[in-house]
Amino acid sequence: MKKIIGVIPARYKSSRFPGKPLALINGKPMIIYVAELTAKALGIENTYVATDDQRIFDSVTSFGFNVVMTSESCLTGTDRLWDFAQQIEADIYVNIQGDEPLLNPDDIKSIVNEKLKYPDYVINGMCSVLDDEDPKNINIPKVLTDKDKNLIYMSRLAIPGIKSESLSIKPIYKKQVCIYAFSYEELKAFGSETEKAYYEQFEDIEILRFFDLNIPIKMVETTGSTIAVDNPEDILAVERILGMN
Repeated sequence: MKKIIGVIPARYKSSRFPGKPLALINGKPMIIYVAELTAKALGIENTYVATDDQRIFDSVTSFGFNVVMTSESCLTGTDRLWDFAQQIEADIYVNIQGDEPLLNPDDIKSIVNEKLKYPDYVINGMCSVLDDEDPKNINIPKVLTDKDKNLIYMSRLAIPGIKSESLSIKPIYKKQVCIYAFSYEELKAFGSETEKAYYEQFEDIEILRFFDLNIPIKMVETTGSTIAVDNPEDILAVERILGMN
């Protein structure tokens, strides 16, 4: 049986929202919400936080979750996963974003199942851009795939582009859902690069580095959109939704 673990990269320093992983949602740190949801999918024994900050380490430990210290010099969350993978052995590493406290545990399971089915692909989630979301919003990475759900490109621009606004149809825009599945070898190839890939630098989308490494990426439709906490105001939106459930 393959060993599958979920890893939540978490750093304290953030230009837009310092200390975001420890931001309180109804009195509980956000990183703990994500850890609890990950544990529902993979089991608490297979749920880890990877951080470079002692405050996050201590908080996660106090709630009974596994946590591993990683380097402060990691370029991206996936680089932090590579640092983690060198300390904790597994067959499949599932990267779960620590700022999505409303994610569906079933989506984590779907990503894992796809990785088991396509072991030579990096697996990533996607869903449709909502009606009240602007495809031109650069904070939303848009996804372009072929008919087999293989990733063609991912961009902060609205893709596919529209040459003529007079067309009677409009594209169904897809956006990235930040749940990934990797093998050790894929993480090693990614983390062995000492700088970001060319297009990765412009887009600030780390998965683009795999294109330079000739590692294919398969996208998986998830159950729907979640709210990513990018700033303190988003906490209120999350609390409102949790209050409705």
